[in-house]
Amino acid sequence: MGSQILVVLFCVLSCSFVSVYSQGGNNKNNDTASVQGTVVVDGDTTIGRTDEDFICATLDWWPPEKCDYGTCAWGHASLINLDLSNQILLKAIQAFSPLKIRLGGTLQDKVIYDTPDNHQPCVQFVKNTSELFTFTQGCLPMYRWDELNAFFSKSGAKIIFGLNALMGRTIQRDGSAAGAWNYSNAQSFITYTVRHNYSIHGWELGNELSGSGVGTKVAADQYASDTISLHDIVENIYSGIEPKPLVLAPGGFYDANWFRTLITKAGNSVDAITHHIYNLGPGVDPNLVEKILDPSVLDNVLGSFRGLQSLLRSAGSSATAWVGESGGAYNSGRNHVSNAFVYSFWYLDQLALAASHDTKTYCRQSLIGGNYGLLNTATFVPNPDYYSALLWHRLMGRNALSTSFSGSNKLRVYAHCSKYSKRFTLLLINLDNSTAFEVNVGVNRTLTQQGLNNRKWPKHNRSYSIIRLPRHSKIGTMMREEYHLTAKDGDLHSQTMLLNGKILSVDSNGDIPSFEPSLVNSSELISVAPLSIVFARIPYILPACR
Repeated sequence: MGSQILVVLFCVLSCSFVSVYSQGGNNKNNDTASVQGTVVVDGDTTIGRTDEDFICATLDWWPPEKCDYGTCAWGHASLINLDLSNQILLKAIQAFSPLKIRLGGTLQDKVIYDTPDNHQPCVQFVKNTSELFTFTQGCLPMYRWDELNAFFSKSGAKIIFGLNALMGRTIQRDGSAAGAWNYSNAQSFITYTVRHNYSIHGWELGNELSGSGVGTKVAADQYASDTISLHDIVENIYSGIEPKPLVLAPGGFYDANWFRTLITKAGNSVDAITHHIYNLGPGVDPNLVEKILDPSVLDNVLGSFRGLQSLLRSAGSSATAWVGESGGAYNSGRNHVSNAFVYSFWYLDQLALAASHDTKTYCRQSLIGGNYGLLNTATFVPNPDYYSALLWHRLMGRNALSTSFSGSNKLRVYAHCSKYSKRFTLLLINLDNSTAFEVNVGVNRTLTQQGLNNRKWPKHNRSYSIIRLPRHSKIGTMMREEYHLTAKDGDLHSQTMLLNGKILSVDSNGDIPSFEPSLVNSSELISVAPLSIVFARIPYILPACR
């Protein structure tokens, strides 16, 4: 026991995560089986690199009259009526230091900005089923824009604003929107913003107008031309100001041919290519929980991640990939699912998959509003996914590492260099309702230094050292931090999350709770209970994290 034990394995490094399949359920099953397996992390190189502030959330325009399947879940969560004096809202954003917030959504393409040179009436959205997106035109008064920016400044948020990209276009019989973008109102709005010294991280053009579009669509050639116009406006208005805001587009669903045209023709005029993800289908789906716990459903977004990554590389583009909006289940999600513990299985898995494909920022729909808000729409109290997002933000660094697991495919495993550290953090997601996993942790070892340098060895000849630190040696005194996330009373529909068995909740002042890890001797296996999530910070330095 006084020396380090090395067990050398020969295996294939075939993927960046693991999957195993069995039936879902709840984690109160008394017939729990235990399976031991090995997580192997490639410590030499990274497979993706995120922004430091990878986590992003959205604020939308939907008024209280927005309803889906007979349920009206938006309340006063709109950019127009959100209570900016709420202390929980303020402190929830401040906890990220900073949180990116994308302002936009379906109705952004029907918003006019009431700048001094606007001559249209500034009236708010009215429900009208005969209108595009089922609402009439809305308006952002400049006094409200002033209020929002005062709040954003106080909270430290980094703002991405989604501009109306339908201004000036005409809807055709085939449902498409024809004509060039009339940017005069947007230009006036950006000018107003700069003159008032409001900080904007990025300006994004349009919402879900790519490919087949949602409600309507714009041709890729025209969209590229309009994106260039936005870039020129930003360059001109922000002349002499550094750094300049990013220009983002198109804020829509991935369509390979459409996106290829945009990327090629917009060239260096676009800084980030934003795409949207709702890979769980409609919120009304009665099988939504089963989908969340199904590895094949979680993986159905890989085509979009890989496709966009490949397009950017092949085009030699300097633009980066963002998930500009992702709510999992569309049409406002589903109560007691998308705002409950079970959604963290989907959400954290999506964050990890996106990061491993070089996605720089991931914007969750929504910060507040609908049934998929990180915060409760009525009380502002954090839902479980808020704590999942904040844990990711504090533990997972920018560099994603290739990771594999020898075992069953219902344990999803990911690794990142730890935040501000040369060590690394594991994320383990157990989708199985009746199997616990006891996990060894290993770091790959190449067979020869020559192989390390030229990367020409056959995959089946790579070797891995599984490192167990003994209890009583000097190195064995190193402790790892573990953060175990479970649902209250084992109820996946619970809106209360437990961290290491303790309820996470704000106090009477609205303060966000601290995250206290369990300290575990590094010689011990990592135990992952059925239907639970574990972050584990491993006290081992990797070359990729230096």
